[in-house]
Amino acid sequence: MLLKTLIAAQDLGRLHDIASVFIRYGFGDVVQRLGMANILERAGKVLHLQNVEDTAHLSSAERLRCAMEDLGPTFVKLGQILATRVDLFPPDWIAEFEKLQDHAPLVAFADIQAQLLDSLPDSPEAFFAELDHTPLAAGSIAQVHRAVLRDGRLVIIKIRRPGIRDIIDADMRLLQRFAKMIETELPEWRCYRPLDVVSRFKSSLYRELDLAAECHNAERIADAFRDDPDIVVPGVVWPLTSECVNVQEFVSGIPAHDLDAVAAAGLNQKKLALIGARTALKMMLEDGFFHADPHPGNLFYLPGNRVALIDFGMVGHLSDKRRDQVLDLLQGLVQRDPQQIIDVLFEWTQDSDFDAEKLTQEVDAFIDQYHGIPLKQLDLGAMLGNVTLILRDNKLALPSDLAMLIKVFVTLEGIGRKLDPDFDMVSVAMPIVRKAMRTRYSASSVAKRGQRVVKLGMHVLSSLPESIREILQHARAGKIKVSIDIERLQHLGEQLDHSANRLTVGIVIAALIIGSSIVMTVKGGPTLLGLPIFGLLGFLGAVFGSLWLLYSVWRSGGGR
Repeated sequence: MLLKTLIAAQDLGRLHDIASVFIRYGFGDVVQRLGMANILERAGKVLHLQNVEDTAHLSSAERLRCAMEDLGPTFVKLGQILATRVDLFPPDWIAEFEKLQDHAPLVAFADIQAQLLDSLPDSPEAFFAELDHTPLAAGSIAQVHRAVLRDGRLVIIKIRRPGIRDIIDADMRLLQRFAKMIETELPEWRCYRPLDVVSRFKSSLYRELDLAAECHNAERIADAFRDDPDIVVPGVVWPLTSECVNVQEFVSGIPAHDLDAVAAAGLNQKKLALIGARTALKMMLEDGFFHADPHPGNLFYLPGNRVALIDFGMVGHLSDKRRDQVLDLLQGLVQRDPQQIIDVLFEWTQDSDFDAEKLTQEVDAFIDQYHGIPLKQLDLGAMLGNVTLILRDNKLALPSDLAMLIKVFVTLEGIGRKLDPDFDMVSVAMPIVRKAMRTRYSASSVAKRGQRVVKLGMHVLSSLPESIREILQHARAGKIKVSIDIERLQHLGEQLDHSANRLTVGIVIAALIIGSSIVMTVKGGPTLLGLPIFGLLGFLGAVFGSLWLLYSVWRSGGGR
C-alpha cells in the first residue's frame, strides 16, 4: 500500500533515515506497508532490506526502544510520552520506554555555545563568574551546565540543543502522516489511537521547546507550595531566561534513586515517602496542575527531610470535571464499589466501541477479589494498574491526561514503597480525597456550579428562537444538506475513476489497431515506404497510447 499524502521534498532525507533505522531493527514490514520504501525508491533513494540477525535476540519492545534512541530527540521524547500510556502498552513495553528518560547524547560546549551567546543580553562573562563546560546532564530537548553567578549564587544553565526545532518540525510532519496511514492501513494498531497520541505529543513537545514556559510552570507549582517548608522548587533567574536558555538555582541534594546515600545521610525515609505522596496528591486532586515526569532523576532529598522537584518541562492539567471523575474512581476503588468505577470508566470511554456487559463483568470480578481485605493492605497503585489492564484487554484507551495522571500516581507510589516498604498510599490519599469531596459539595461550590448551569440555560433559551428561525430559512432555501464524508470511499472513487480512464484508453488503442489493420488491406490512397499512411498513423497512435498506459500503471505502483 502506498502513502498517498505528498511528502515534502525537504523531508525525503529524514524519511530515508527513519525508514533505514526501522529496517535495521526488524520493522521492514511496517516500512513496506506504509509505502515508505516505494516513495524513497521513486525519489532515487534505494533502501536495502538487510539482514537483522544482530537484533533477532531482542524483543519487539527492545527493538523499538533502540530504534527511537537512534532516531534522536523527537523519537526519544515520543518514547517518554508513550511510557505514560499504561492503558495502551503492557508493562514490558512501558519498562523499555522508561529507559529513554535518561537517554540523550551529550553535545560539546563548542557546539552549543552559539545558542547561549545569542540568548543572553551580554557575553556570559558579564553574568557568570564560573561556567562549567562539562555537561551536568543532557535531555532530549536541552543540556544542563553548572555555573556561578557574579553574586556568588550557584545555578544551572539549561541550553536548548542547536538546530533541534528544524529536526522536530520535519519529524512532526512525517509522524502526522504516518499516524494517519496507521489509522487507515494498519487496523490492528488502531486501538493505540496514533492520531490522538501524535496530536497530544506535538502540543507537549512544542511547549517543552520553550524553556521559559518551563520556568513559568515551576513558579506556578512553587506558588502552590509557598507555605509548605517540606517542598523546594528552584528559583528562576528571569533576566537571563529566554525561549532557548533558562537559568535556575542549583539544587544540591540526594537523587531519589540513591537510597544508600539517603540512609547514610540519616534522613527519615518514612517521612520522605509521606511528603512525596502528599505533594503529588495535592497537585493532582486539589490544584489540577501537576509535575508529569516525576521519575527519580527529577526528585532530590535535602537535609531536614525536604523534597526538591526539578524539570517542569512536562506538566499535566486536569479540569474540574476530570478531577471529579478521578475522585470518584479513587473513592470507588477504596470503598470497593464496582458500580462507581464502571460509571467513571463509561464516561472515559463513551466514544469507543466496546462490549459494555463484558467490561462490567470484568470490573465486578476485579473488585470482588478485594472483598474483606483491610484498607491498609490495599495497594492503590496495583489497583489502578489492574484498571488500565482491563481497559487494555478491551481495546480501550484513556484520555491522554488521565493516562498521564495514573502513570504519575503509580510511579510515585513505587518510589514511596522503595523508601518505606510499609508505605500505605490509601491512608495518605483518603484524607485528601475526603477534603476534595467536601470542597466539591460545599455550599459555595454547589452555588457556583448552579450559577454556571443557570447562565448556560438562559443563554440557550435566549438563542433558541433565532437558531430555529435560521434552520427554517435554510430549509426553505434548500441549503440543508446531509453529507457523509468517508475518506476511504473517496479514495475508492478516485481509483475507479483512474481505472475507467485506463479502460477507455485501452478500448481506443484496440480500435486503432483493428481499424489500422483493415486500412492496411485496402489498396489505393497515399503511401509511405509502401504502406498506407492512414494505417501507419493509426499504428503509431496505438503505440504511443500503449506506452502512456504502461507508464500510468507503473506510476500507480504496478496496479496494486
